[in-house]
Amino acid sequence: MTQAQWTKIRDRLKKTVGQNNFTTWIAPLSVGPLEDGVTTLFVPTNFFGNYVSQNFADLILHEMQSENDSVTRLKFELATPDKSAIPLPAPARPKTATAQPSNSSLNTAPLDARFSFDNFVVGKPNELAHAAARRVAEGGPVTFNPLFLYGGVGLGKTHLMHAIAQELHLRKPELNVLYLSAEQFMYRFVQALRDRKMMDFKEIFRSVDVLMVDDVQFIAGKDSTQEEFFHTFNALVDQNKQIIISADRAPGEIKDLEDRVKSRLQCGLVVDLHPTDYELRLGILQSKVEAQRANYPGLEIEAGVLEFLAHRITSNVRVLEGALTRLFAFASLVGREINMDLTQDCLADVLRASERKISIEEIQRKVSEHYNIRLSDMVGPKRLRSYARPRQVAMYLCKKMTSRSLPEIGRRFGGRDHTTVMHGVKRIEELKQSDGQIAEDLELLRRSLEA
Repeated sequence: MTQAQWTKIRDRLKKTVGQNNFTTWIAPLSVGPLEDGVTTLFVPTNFFGNYVSQNFADLILHEMQSENDSVTRLKFELATPDKSAIPLPAPARPKTATAQPSNSSLNTAPLDARFSFDNFVVGKPNELAHAAARRVAEGGPVTFNPLFLYGGVGLGKTHLMHAIAQELHLRKPELNVLYLSAEQFMYRFVQALRDRKMMDFKEIFRSVDVLMVDDVQFIAGKDSTQEEFFHTFNALVDQNKQIIISADRAPGEIKDLEDRVKSRLQCGLVVDLHPTDYELRLGILQSKVEAQRANYPGLEIEAGVLEFLAHRITSNVRVLEGALTRLFAFASLVGREINMDLTQDCLADVLRASERKISIEEIQRKVSEHYNIRLSDMVGPKRLRSYARPRQVAMYLCKKMTSRSLPEIGRRFGGRDHTTVMHGVKRIEELKQSDGQIAEDLELLRRSLEA
């Protein structure tokens, strides 16, 4: 395995695993000789070697075999001064626009300048998280510590974390703000243990004014890392220093996280970024279209396309943004207006993957459970208000969340005519604007069905 081959492999691995994983787990590796089909990889610690072996070994082996088909397996060894390994080039820093803290020794993770408060689209599902993030970013005293942001993939957690860090650098440049992922925290902890520099590690993390840790669920199950995180957390809170945490679920739902850590994380403000609703998705698309105008100034987009995408692509914001980027690029290359036909041709795979799999039967069951009535009464002939209103709610959700026709929906509700379904849908549309309880019921049911 030559140095040139190893460099090519590293470049491909960086694209595959992402910058953070590459910097944390791939860059510290050095490659040794190839003997009898076995390639040796030197690692800084046994813990490091075990982690890479469990999570990245198959990928590394595959890339090595593409360069040299005589490689059959990998062997991890602890690096020592007498080991003759191929030297590694220094890892290149990302060339994205970044904002750096005033104290460079903190070595904060790169911040993406695109993730600012100015281009964060606010809607009902994320307005509380945005308001809390804004308050913390002002740099003044707050009544909640830590701020814990959680939600599913692509809902804006990392966007808000970057926005907070960059706003703090602008407003309070004298503050020491440290932003990093939970994996980076764990890796720095392991490095400190290996190099016997735990006092330096403790001093760095306890000297910050604001500590921001992204994806904290990744320290679950890592007992020593959790313990050090717990002590760091306590030391900073005792000094009235701000802590901001993000995760993919609430503290109490993170498996293998110690109870004392869960308790600490829950003692501040815990904010859920809810799944996006139609209005928020449409707002995000409109915002992105304005941003794309700079790259495609002459490109036209037909009315109704954005509404169609906001209705059909509900998984997460990243998929939505990626679909729009692809659509603009495709239309520009073929020199056509973005209309419904082009959209469906260009995004056929995305639209197929985003098709709703919710059935009429599932909606009926959820609605009957929500209103505590029997399913047979909801689809039956009774016209009592206690049955008629849930029936109309279920019809409304069937119309909005499935591709079934009105006659088919009517047949599933005791053989009712399609005009009955139309009346029910229209009635719920009206009540949604005037009756807060109906609007809340619809939102709860929608989230439950999409979960």
